[in-house]
Amino acid sequence: MSAERDPIRADASAIAAAVKSGRTTARAVALAHLERIAALDPGLGAFTAVTRERALAEADAVDAAVAAGRDPGPLAGVPYAVKNLFDLAGLVTVAGSKINRADPPPARDATLVERMKGAGAVLLGALNMGEYAYDFTGENAHDGASRNPHDPGHMSGGSSGGSGTAAAAGLATITLGSDTNGSIRVPASFCGLFGLKPTYGRLARGGTFPFVASIDHLGPLARSVHDLALSYDAMQGTDPRDPACTPAGIEPATPVIGQGTQGLRIAVAGGWFARGGMPEAHRAVATVAEALGVSRTVDLPGAQEARAAAYLVTATEAASFHLARLRSRPGDFDPAVRDRLLAGAMAPAAWVAQAHKVRRWWRDRMLAVFQDVDVLIAPATPCRAPLLGQATMTLAGVEMAVRPNIGLFTQPISFAGLPVVAVPVWENDAALPIGVQVIAAPWREDIALRVAAALERDGVCTARVAG
Repeated sequence: MSAERDPIRADASAIAAAVKSGRTTARAVALAHLERIAALDPGLGAFTAVTRERALAEADAVDAAVAAGRDPGPLAGVPYAVKNLFDLAGLVTVAGSKINRADPPPARDATLVERMKGAGAVLLGALNMGEYAYDFTGENAHDGASRNPHDPGHMSGGSSGGSGTAAAAGLATITLGSDTNGSIRVPASFCGLFGLKPTYGRLARGGTFPFVASIDHLGPLARSVHDLALSYDAMQGTDPRDPACTPAGIEPATPVIGQGTQGLRIAVAGGWFARGGMPEAHRAVATVAEALGVSRTVDLPGAQEARAAAYLVTATEAASFHLARLRSRPGDFDPAVRDRLLAGAMAPAAWVAQAHKVRRWWRDRMLAVFQDVDVLIAPATPCRAPLLGQATMTLAGVEMAVRPNIGLFTQPISFAGLPVVAVPVWENDAALPIGVQVIAAPWREDIALRVAAALERDGVCTARVAG
C-alpha cells in the first residue's frame, strides 16, 4: 500500500520509506491519522487522550531530520499510540482508573515510548484500557468501552482494548499494550491483528503502571508481522528502571522473519488447549496447522492447574499493590475489579505459596517440551468477540461467565513467561476474526515471528483496516 496515497492502510515500513524519500512527510501522515481519530473515535472509544500538539511536533522533527540529510530512524513518521498505563510526560498515567486521575503527571516518558521516539515514530496519544489492567473485555467503567471496529456492538478484548481498536480501525499503524494474562493476545484475536507478547523480561517496563509485576509483559499490536518486528526491534534493550529486564543485548528479529518455517519442529498444543473452546477456536488452529503441514500434537498436562495458579497469583499480587487504595477509596473502583482485589487480599498464604510452586513446576514442564519442539500452536481465545455487556457464554456445553474465561488459553502461557505471536484467522463467512497463538521457547521471539510471517505471506492469517 502506497503511504503517500493511503497512509491509513500503509504499513510501517512503507510509511518510513516514503517519509525518508520525501514522497510524503511525517506531518502529512500524522494529520491523516489525527483527522481519522477525530472522525471515528467518538464511536469507538479507543483514545482517552489525543496528543495532537506533541504528534505534530514529533512529525516536524522527523521531517527536519530528513531535510538535513539525517536518518530519523527505522520508524520515521510512523504513527503509534500507547495503552494509558505508559507514562507520557505531562499527561497523567490513569491506568484505566478513576483514582489515578488525581496523580501528578510524570516528567518523563516510559522507556519504550522513549525508544519508539528515538526510532522516529510519532505519538498520537493514550489508549483506553480495563481498570488497572484487570480485564479481558475492553469495557471500562469510567471511560466506556473500546469497541470492536469490525462490529462496534462487540468487545474489543482487554485489557489493551483501546490498543486493539485503534490498530484495527486504522487510527494508528502500531499500538503498544501490556499482557499479564492475555491482554495483548485477546484484543489481537477479537480485532483481527497480529500481537506480540515477548518473553518475560525482554522489553523494559520502566515508566509503566504495574498490574502484576511478576507476570507483566509489554508488546506491540499491528496489522502486519513486519510491523511487529520493526517495533519490537526498536524497543529492545536493558533498562535500569525495570529490575526484571534482561541484561542481554539486542537480538534483532526483522532480518530473519522472512526465513520461513523450514527446519522448525512445530506441534499443536493438545489436552487443555484442544478442548473447551467454541468450534471456531479449534477450527482456526486446524487451519493454521494444515497450512504449516503440522500433524503432530503434544499434550501439555498441568495447563489447567497452571491457569488456576495464575489466577491466584494475579489476584493476590495485585491486591497487595492496591491495598492502600482499597482502604482509602473503595468506592472509586469499578466494583468488578474491586471485588476481585478484595478476594485476593483475603486469600490464605498457604494457597499463594502453593501457586508459586505450581508456577515453577509448570515452567519447568514447558521448558522440557521445548527441548523437543520449536513452536506450539494453540487457540488465543475460546470464542470470537462477544457482544458488549455479554455476561455468559456456553463452552463445551457449560454456561460460563464471559469475563474470566476469555483467558482460558492465554493465561497458562504467560504464567510461564513464553514469547507468543497472536495471528488472526478469518473464516469465509465470519464477520469477526479469531486468533491463534504461535508460541516459542524463551527468548525465541524470532522463531514465533518467522512462523507468523510465513502464515501472513501465504494468506492464511491477514489483518485488515475495518471499514
